[in-house]
This record gives sequence, C-alpha cells and structure tokens, in this order.
Amino acid sequence: MLHIGLDDTDSPEGGCTTYVAAVLVERLLDLGAEFKGYPTLLRLNPNTPWKTRGNASVCLRLNIDEPRYQDVHNVVKELVDKYGEFSCENTNPGVVFLKGAVPDDVKAYSDTVVKSLVEKKLAMALIGKYDMDYLEYKNGRGLIGALAAVGGTLEGDLTYELLTYRTPENWGTPRMMDNASIVVMDEALSDSTFNNLDEKGSPLITPRGPDPVLYGVRGETPEAVHSAMQMIKPLEPVERWMICRSNQGTDLHFDSPVKVSELEPYNPAVVNGKVDSIPETIKGGHVFFRLKDETGAVDCAAFEPTGSFRAVVRKLIPGDEVTVYSGVSIHEEELTLNIEKLVLHDTASLVTYVKPRCPQCGGSTGSMGKNQGLRCKKCGYRGIDLVEEPVEKERDIIPSIYLPDRGAHRHLTKPYERYGREKAIQLLL
Repeated sequence: MLHIGLDDTDSPEGGCTTYVAAVLVERLLDLGAEFKGYPTLLRLNPNTPWKTRGNASVCLRLNIDEPRYQDVHNVVKELVDKYGEFSCENTNPGVVFLKGAVPDDVKAYSDTVVKSLVEKKLAMALIGKYDMDYLEYKNGRGLIGALAAVGGTLEGDLTYELLTYRTPENWGTPRMMDNASIVVMDEALSDSTFNNLDEKGSPLITPRGPDPVLYGVRGETPEAVHSAMQMIKPLEPVERWMICRSNQGTDLHFDSPVKVSELEPYNPAVVNGKVDSIPETIKGGHVFFRLKDETGAVDCAAFEPTGSFRAVVRKLIPGDEVTVYSGVSIHEEELTLNIEKLVLHDTASLVTYVKPRCPQCGGSTGSMGKNQGLRCKKCGYRGIDLVEEPVEKERDIIPSIYLPDRGAHRHLTKPYERYGREKAIQLLL
C-alpha cells in the first residue's frame, strides 16, 4: 500500500495540483498501480496567508509491486518538475510517500493543518518518525499540505468533486460553457449536488483563474457528480476528468469555540458572545460590529462579496446572543473575524420610546429641551403624566443559521442544503 501526497505546485498565474494528480493517475496505471478508493482532495486552512486559490492538497492511494516503487518515485518527480510553477516565489512544492497504513498521529496532524497554521518542522518530525520518502522544492513548504493529504482519510463527513480539465492550448483563455445546461443539471440534481449556481442563477462551477480546470461539480456521491458531468455541455474540449473524495462543504475547518482572548491570526475560529455595537456600514459596503464575551471584544466583518448576508448582519442589535464562525484576519492592525457563518441563538429586546398624546386635547407632544419634559404642541398642556412610554418593537430577524451568498462561500463552508446530509463515520480502507 502506498500513499502519495502532493501540494503547492500551482501559483496565481497558473498550474493546479489536482491536474498534476490527474496526469499522475494515468502514468501510474501504466506502471500497474491498483488504486484504493478515489483520490483525496483535502482543503486546508483557508486563512493561510501564502495560499494560492483554494488551498488544496491531494493524495493518491494505491497498491503497487515493490520493485516498481522507484519508477513511481521517478514519475512523480518528472511531473512535478514539468508542471510546477517554480517562477512564483510562493510556489514551494512538496511530495510525501507513505508505505502501509496511515498512523493515527498523521491523521491527527492532518486535522490540525485544516484547522490552524502549522510550521514545516511538525511535518518533518512525522516524516522522520515514520521514515517516509519525500521530495521538496525550494523551501519545501508544500510538505505541510502533502503530509496533511496523506493523513486526510476523511472517515467522517465528506463530499465528492468531479473535476474536468481543459486542453493546454486553452489554458488562460475564457472558458466556453453552455450555461443553460448547468441550470438544467442543477434543477435535476439539486438533492445530491450543491453550489452549482449563485443566487442570480450564474454558474459557480467554473473557476475564474488561468488554471487548467474547466469546471468542478461538488456532490454527495460519486454517482451524483458523474451524472452531472453527463448533463453539462462544455463548448470546448475536455482533456481529462477525475473524481475525488473531499472535505469540501463540511465545515470541518471549524473546531470547538474559543474565547476572544484566545484568538490567533490566520486561524479558523468559532466564538460565542453577544453583539456589543450597532452594525456599521463603511466605505465599500463592508459591515462591521463588535462581539463581546467575558474575556474581551473583537470586530466582526461581513465584507461586500457576502452579498445579501450583510442585510442580516445589519439587523443585529447589542445584546443579541450569537455564535460567529469565521477566519481570523488582521484589519487595520486589529484582529477581525471574517464571518463565514452566523448562528443567532437569542434576540435582545428592541425598545423604543413614544411620546404620548395630550390628555387634555389629544394633540401631539414634543420635548421642551434637555431635562425639561414634554408639552402639548396644540394647547400647551404640561404635566407629570406627559412622559415617553417604552414600546417593544418586533424584530425583523429570528434565531437561525445565516450564511453569506453562495458566491462568497469558502470551499469548506457547509451550504444550507448539506444540513442533514452529513455522513456518518466510515473507514476508507
């Protein structure tokens, strides 16, 4: 049994680690490999400052005759050498080879990489402990994600993604798709796929960058995403396609709640607390409010791309009890929670004060000035019975789970339609 983990071969200008893996599958089949299950597409901590796009690593799991191992190693190196975007400063590929079963501490390490920032030395300690073979390029930071992919056996909730790839001559050009066919597919497979279209009906399955991916469909089963491919009509050639098991759409990057005082930059964070300020909209359409717990307070942000989600955030008032699921960033030198999900547990009372009608003539009353009470505007009546009366207003928001618009979802964000679809514990091998 051999596990091959790869990461960090791409850059903002091109390349794709999953594409390297897809080509590698074909080359390994030629060497007699027998694959065990679908490739693992593991999305790592989405807040990592040096990520490229979706921060994904990949693992292939296979049986291969021991005498062919060096051939496997050579093919992997050949493809990383060929497709790695080495001209980019932040591209630092890594490959890890593990023989045998995946140790429990490597699985635990994988979970840590999805949920936090990890230094390379932690990966190297495990690589050394189990005498794993590896390849590193430049500073070798890709070894962190490559080992995480090996450990990402996804024994709980998981989803699947079918990725199609463009022919090389079309890389970097506008993608050509029959968008109507995507709408038809979404309607037919809405119970088994997710995040195909945004709220306006525009496709979300086609990336915007110069990478080789033509489109990717995410769903609950391999059969669902394969059916989707048969319904979608690309208007350009598809060079190859691959189905992966993934942690996408699972919220598995979130851990137990932490206190405000325990927040660390660039980590996912779940924080329970109370709204401590009236939400404020700043230039650019971003909405901010303060969240407070017993250890301190922190700014929370719903940025402009979250769309209609900002209207929900604007309805919050001080005293509302919420849980904020977020990524911890630094905004204007202060820690800020970039909201990925908001759970409203209990709403505070919204009280307004209403001036009474005059008891003498029924006219309206108005303030005489600071601390001078009220007076009837019609007859001039003043009296101790003329005081503003508290009235509780009905809130235009109810306790529930609230998410940004689909186009602003991170790969790991669990969409509404996946609630109730979560998978039970299962073993990969």
